[in-house]
Amino acid sequence: MTGTGPGDIIVATPGILPLVLLILAMAGALLVVGRRRAAAKRSGHSPEQNWSVPVVDGASQGQSLFHRWDARFKLVSLLGLAFFIVATRSLTAGLLALGLAAAALAAARIPWRRALRRLLAMTGFLAMFVVILPLTAVVQPGDTLLVFPEIARLPFNLRGLELALSICARALAVALLMEPLLATAPLSTTLEGLTRLGVPAKVGQMILLAHRYIFVFLEETRRMSTGMNVRGFRKRTHLETLRVMGNFLGMLFIRSLERTHRVFDAMQARGYEGEFPGHGQFQAAPADWLKGLFFIALGIALLVLDRLWLP
Repeated sequence: MTGTGPGDIIVATPGILPLVLLILAMAGALLVVGRRRAAAKRSGHSPEQNWSVPVVDGASQGQSLFHRWDARFKLVSLLGLAFFIVATRSLTAGLLALGLAAAALAAARIPWRRALRRLLAMTGFLAMFVVILPLTAVVQPGDTLLVFPEIARLPFNLRGLELALSICARALAVALLMEPLLATAPLSTTLEGLTRLGVPAKVGQMILLAHRYIFVFLEETRRMSTGMNVRGFRKRTHLETLRVMGNFLGMLFIRSLERTHRVFDAMQARGYEGEFPGHGQFQAAPADWLKGLFFIALGIALLVLDRLWLP
């Protein structure tokens, strides 16, 4: 490559672009293979998942400072920190936020593979920013452009790449931060804390029921799909496949609607009158206030550092 300094146009050697695309394709293929092998390993060595039990709070039994934290303070503090992280702009601040979120995850004693699975689910969406923003960012004075001879009309803006990496770092930081928020207490307790903060109780009930039964419906979808495949169905690009898939979606909708009626009837038979019974103990202690102030102060410090000192 040749270039003279910041603000100049750097012309890449012919043949570099195909090599970069090949490396990216190989990395993507390895990522997909790794995820499939991990999924196969889990399905082959773990008992069958009970889809009636929510999985978001699978690490709720613990003794970390997050597990002992009042749900109301935890919600306000960690969501506030997440908003401060999103408000930052520089890549350095995004990386600092990512480090803070990783430290919080370690302090919560949550298995790393659990968090990494959630981060891997975001990689496809975030990869679009890394590819598109450098090619579409508006050129400003001082920008450094990397020009590939194969696509000379689409210069690669390094400032756009920095912006894309900043967005990715902040998104990953917020995603990591949600693990200590949601996984260190039963979901019902977290939603009850949300209600104690003034959010309508109906909202919490809708979230709890939706989260519980979305896994049940996904498992129902998997069973129906397996039954279709056993009977010889194969997806192809013709009208017959569209007709079968339409019938499949219609039957899934009908089964889901019937299950909804049965669940509601069962809730009413057990005395449901519009409210779920509360079981959480909400008693504010000085430690809850101190932890809340600490995380809010971290967010403010990160935002001030980003706006005043970081490039």
